[in-house]
Amino acid sequence: MDQRVVWGALGVVIVASGSLVWAERPVVRAGQAGRSVTMALQGMVATSHPLAAQVGLEVLRQGGNAVDAAIATSAALGVLEPTNCGIGGDVYALVWDARSGTLHGLNGSGRAPARATREYFRSRGYKQIPTTGPLSWSVPGCVDGWDQLRQRFGTWSWQRLLEPSIAYAEQGAPVPEVIAGYWRSVERMRDPGMRATFLIADRTGQRRAPRPGEVFRNPALARSYRLIAQQGRDAFYKGEIAQRLVAFAEQVGGLWTAKDFEQHTSEWVEPVHTSYRGYDVWQIPPPGQGIAVLQMLNMLEPYDLARLGPESADYWHLLVEVKKLAYADRARYYADPRFAQVPVQQLISKKYAAERIKRIDPHKAQTEVPAGDAKLGGAETVYLCVVDKDRNCVSLIQSNYSGFGSGLAAPDTGFGIQNRGCLFALDEEHPNRLEPGKRPFHTIIPALVTFKGKPVFVFGVMGGDMQPQGQVQVLVNLLDFKMNVQAAGEAPRIEHVGHPTPTGQPAAADGGTIRAEPGIPETVLKELERRGHRLERVRVNGGGFQGIWIDPHTNVLHGGSEVRKDGMAVGY
Repeated sequence: MDQRVVWGALGVVIVASGSLVWAERPVVRAGQAGRSVTMALQGMVATSHPLAAQVGLEVLRQGGNAVDAAIATSAALGVLEPTNCGIGGDVYALVWDARSGTLHGLNGSGRAPARATREYFRSRGYKQIPTTGPLSWSVPGCVDGWDQLRQRFGTWSWQRLLEPSIAYAEQGAPVPEVIAGYWRSVERMRDPGMRATFLIADRTGQRRAPRPGEVFRNPALARSYRLIAQQGRDAFYKGEIAQRLVAFAEQVGGLWTAKDFEQHTSEWVEPVHTSYRGYDVWQIPPPGQGIAVLQMLNMLEPYDLARLGPESADYWHLLVEVKKLAYADRARYYADPRFAQVPVQQLISKKYAAERIKRIDPHKAQTEVPAGDAKLGGAETVYLCVVDKDRNCVSLIQSNYSGFGSGLAAPDTGFGIQNRGCLFALDEEHPNRLEPGKRPFHTIIPALVTFKGKPVFVFGVMGGDMQPQGQVQVLVNLLDFKMNVQAAGEAPRIEHVGHPTPTGQPAAADGGTIRAEPGIPETVLKELERRGHRLERVRVNGGGFQGIWIDPHTNVLHGGSEVRKDGMAVGY
């Protein structure tokens, strides 16, 4: 099998083996960083593609606000990083409005089609919803989410917001190294729409994914963006794009109807929070998994993590054990609150956390972790954050769920369709059970931290189930271990897998597996194994961090960007 190693920017290594490409992060110890913090005073954008970050920065330079820049950056990512996102997916956002001093949450996720019933799947022998194909679809919420953001807080027109992305789609842009690795999954897909949209012809005429440095163009997406620029969100939900999507559903056996699109709406929601080390950490409530971050922080707060340090077995043991407890609750309770009673305030209370941590044995890993009694009363994503000169802030995350999503693209639309609908359960008794018009459990979670009533940290960690685990590790690195914003994201991470899921999948019988990155001392890993943890040593974990720290004393912006991805933080 052919293997080669290509040294990428900033020391990232791309290892190609057959059709598989992955990125190896530079090995650093906790507290170290392979690049400097980006610092600026007027405005900043951080995201996983450098060109997309520059699109947002140019919006700020031209007088647009943080919401304008976030929408323009998000649209650019749909062109430049279609491996993880696009207008066939969903979007969530937290918006800090500096004028009123208030925080707002947007749930821009889609719902199950009206024809998607548990009976439909059961009658066809399904025990779970397929993870690919047309039955995994929910209505894409991204475009309406952009529109809600623009109408409530934006200042620019659709035409102006989408102009840079249309130019990239028509003229093309070189594909960076890490994204090129993810892109190769399309080569295994059979759908003609996906192959026509995302593969390019090499010198022999064979179609394949673009390699690092090759230019990719997407004229079909440029046309879809032009329709939205001219007709607004209705182009997607009532116009030509909706018509193409519904016709495609009829062709391939999907359940969408025109009415599903016409009735779609995003929802403004009240963010929820907990306090940690004197800071308030904010998340969007279910059906997203953001409150798992708050649960984990509540369970960690009683422990003196600063004394334990980032290279102690005690710290990593505690982190994994509280994660198991939070994810057991996630599997049991998280669902669309319009269809199920979700005990959010009980789950994120300090009292509940105090009860849950009684299950933790400091010397032994838990192998059976039931959900708590909260009385009722992987996956790919892109993340971006923006802070403008007035200190408006946007924390925004969008996703197709599994990389290119369902593996299907309607002809001549230029985007893949998400597979978020596979995250429903078919269990009659589960709060997250499939119901027509219901939103599925959702993994994408933007975050924001305030201190004394003002924003100080706008951040997120993309990557499916890794997101709450990654966010907690970044916050502990920053607030307990006093790392800077870049080192907090670069520090070696663990990812615990094998937990129960909100789709009804049970936990692994052996308590799951810790995937540990290089940089955690081997003595620590061996001690974790001695305590009963199953370990897998991996080159790199899932997840991609971006963050902007607003220094509460100097007002200077400090940007950090994930070395496990291609992106960067840029400011002026």
